[in-house]
Amino acid sequence: MSIANIREFDPAKRGYHAVYRENEVNHCPGCGRTHWYVGRALAECGFCATALPLMESYRQGAMFATTHRSKPQWVSRNAA
Repeated sequence: MSIANIREFDPAKRGYHAVYRENEVNHCPGCGRTHWYVGRALAECGFCATALPLMESYRQGAMFATTHRSKPQWVSRNAA
């Protein structure tokens, strides 16, 4: 694939993407109810356990801990 064939990313063409939006009524795509358990990166439906990513988690860089031998090392997801 040549560089000339690579197109710019267009989020409108990726299709439906369900996310949990804070301060809005969020209906579960699995069962249609509105009771959620909200964590740091995901919201889980209280009835059918469908999990959705938080809209706010896309705006912030995430930190992941990787364990190598005995000492954890923190790696930023946005690190180059």
